[in-house]
Amino acid sequence: MNKNLDYIKKKLSLLPMSPGCYLMKNTDGKVIYVGKARKLKNRVSSYFTGAHNYKTTKLVDHIWDFDYIVTGSEKEALLLEINLIKDYTPQYNIMFMDNTYYPYIELTDETHPRLKIVRKTKNKKNKYFGPYPDATAARNTFKLLNKLYPLRKCNHVPDKPCLYYSLHQCLGPCINEIDKSQYDEIRKELISFIHGNTKSKIDELTEKMMTASENLQFELAKEYRDLIRSIEYVTAKQNVQFGDYKDRDILGYYIDKGYISIQLFFMREGKLLYHDFNLEPVGEDFEEDLIRFLVTYYQTHPEPYELLIPQDVDLELLSEILSCHVLQPQRGDKKSLVEMANKNAKEALEKKFLLKEKTDEKTILPIIELGKKLGIDTPHTIELYDNSNIQGAYAVAGMVVYK
Repeated sequence: MNKNLDYIKKKLSLLPMSPGCYLMKNTDGKVIYVGKARKLKNRVSSYFTGAHNYKTTKLVDHIWDFDYIVTGSEKEALLLEINLIKDYTPQYNIMFMDNTYYPYIELTDETHPRLKIVRKTKNKKNKYFGPYPDATAARNTFKLLNKLYPLRKCNHVPDKPCLYYSLHQCLGPCINEIDKSQYDEIRKELISFIHGNTKSKIDELTEKMMTASENLQFELAKEYRDLIRSIEYVTAKQNVQFGDYKDRDILGYYIDKGYISIQLFFMREGKLLYHDFNLEPVGEDFEEDLIRFLVTYYQTHPEPYELLIPQDVDLELLSEILSCHVLQPQRGDKKSLVEMANKNAKEALEKKFLLKEKTDEKTILPIIELGKKLGIDTPHTIELYDNSNIQGAYAVAGMVVYK
């Protein structure tokens, strides 16, 4: 029972019916939760009336005071909430706080261009491919492109050629004058390849493999064969395709057992390439959780041409915040993409819980049993100490804490 409830009720009566953000604090004055509201008075008051789920009940037990900030609109409140969560990292705001930057492959616009794996797409002159939620896929594609196209590999042009020049994987700008048209042609072929037009490159490598084999150059033939297999592996997932060559993201979600599973599919140049999965405890309003996730994500990633969302997500608010086209498809292939994202979200959540049950059998249950054996409550913190000395001198101690 909150012993400061009378003071809180007096503050609640003074709250405005305006949009804004609220900051819940514990007895130490530390911010433990940040939220946003269309109407501050209604939203903050709701925490102290009626029944709540386990997470909210736990939160309310620790609220000793609160502050609030009035904003001009719900959009401003949402953006402010995200920034406050990043600043305070409150313990009860555990959703979408990792601020993950997915890797992209960058083709630089330098005199002697090169490929890089980057986490931020900040140079507008350069060309970016991605995002790759699977970092391994990004590295595999990066390595393959560097083998296929003889671009510069070094950070700075050296005074003498390196191994890549000997392997014909670099044009050697350190010793050769490279015409700009030569780089332009490589750039054009590389962009076409990464967008899925791989047939001409596979045909070229196949012809080289057959020629090497006929000349009894079996090691060289094997290298060409491995390159062909790498191309097939890297491009194998490009099995859903639209003819308009647009970049679009597709949102799907599923809620069960107090958790929300979020799937974000990435379609680039009309091809469905990758997906990202997030599983988090669902908050008081799942729709706000979805919008907060999207806004946070696009603060650190380029927006696509088009974003497809399910029917029960606030289209008007998202359209106001994001600059891309936000659609709720009613029929056809785009609706099928959203349904596929929802289906994958459901599948991922169910599999995650099955895995968690198996993991709990080896972790959580033994901890509960340990508490019983020791005659104490289930331990949530375990401290391990180690003391060392050299013949009674130079004493050193270390502690490791598991929570």
